[in-house]
Amino acid sequence: MNLALFFTFGISAQLWKAMGLLDREKLIYERMAGSETVNKVFWFTYGTDDKAIENDLHGNIEIVPMPQVFNSRIGMYLYSLLLPFVHGRILRGVNILKTNQMSGSWTAVIAKILYRKALIVRTGFTWSLFFQNENTGTFKKHIICLIERMAYLFSDGIIVSSGNDMNYIKEKYTLKGMCKIISNYVETDIFRPGHKGKIPDSICFVGRLIEQKNLFSLLKSLVGTPYMLNIVGSGEQREALMKFAAENGINVKFTDNIPNHNIPELLNVHEVFVLPSFYEGTPKVLLEAMACGLPCIGADVHGINDIISHNENGVLCSTDPESIRKALFTVFNDESLRNRLSQNARKTITENFSIDKYLEKELSLYKGLISSQRSV
Repeated sequence: MNLALFFTFGISAQLWKAMGLLDREKLIYERMAGSETVNKVFWFTYGTDDKAIENDLHGNIEIVPMPQVFNSRIGMYLYSLLLPFVHGRILRGVNILKTNQMSGSWTAVIAKILYRKALIVRTGFTWSLFFQNENTGTFKKHIICLIERMAYLFSDGIIVSSGNDMNYIKEKYTLKGMCKIISNYVETDIFRPGHKGKIPDSICFVGRLIEQKNLFSLLKSLVGTPYMLNIVGSGEQREALMKFAAENGINVKFTDNIPNHNIPELLNVHEVFVLPSFYEGTPKVLLEAMACGLPCIGADVHGINDIISHNENGVLCSTDPESIRKALFTVFNDESLRNRLSQNARKTITENFSIDKYLEKELSLYKGLISSQRSV
């Protein structure tokens, strides 16, 4: 069978590469392409020069870039509606259509209606749930819910990353397709404990520097402490965070985005990983830090508390500075706790979040859909 992957609206393969995400995001499709189940994978992207990325991919992955004529914001919206017509020749030859996220899923729905292919709606996070936590206008929220409703109505298979997301969409929408929880995966042979010495009293955060991540609370929790924080990533709050850290004498290092396969080396020189977000989907970076055996502190919110069991494979805290500070003191001052968290964190990932387990579950869904199509 052949698979068509529809990129998130506005996202290109070049952007994945620039953000250091390409190595991680391509891996599952490289493992699929040429397997017993999947012959070829087509990536439908919003980059006009994405063909150059094919040199970095498995030979059975073909990028179908956006034509230059659509290279504007309005043009992208128009292309998202016309793509199934523009690339009808390719889409007639695929067996399964798959979305990467909910944004842009309307393109795959149109393709399903036109060519009557099996549609898998995959979401790493539930779009409408995220916008419940943000200051988003009512009209936009209604549009997002309408897009979700339409996608799930036409889907033959649904992939969500957590039980919380599954329960939410089952209560909110009519689901006709098979629904599976397939959490994000980790390359456990790359993300593993290192053998180099660690920087004493060091903390690491990796992610986008945006309001959702609650980084000002993290910085406030460090005022007057001996800890050093390495913030890795980029985003709209970077300058404000740097200014706040300087004004309050906080020992913070800011590191730009780095390729995903370089992250294990960075994680492994720190003693603790912290993710204080107000809300999450199923955060890949938390899984990666746990795979490296770092004692992890996370906010007690959906997405994080689906992964961390308090005082077993990590520590949960509230999102306020005092609670984060208390969690940091607890972990840093108890070596036996750190050792237990480290061992259990690695075990959690190898047993539940390896790429092999992810691939097994997703290919099983593909086979089920193809079998049901043939029996109709």
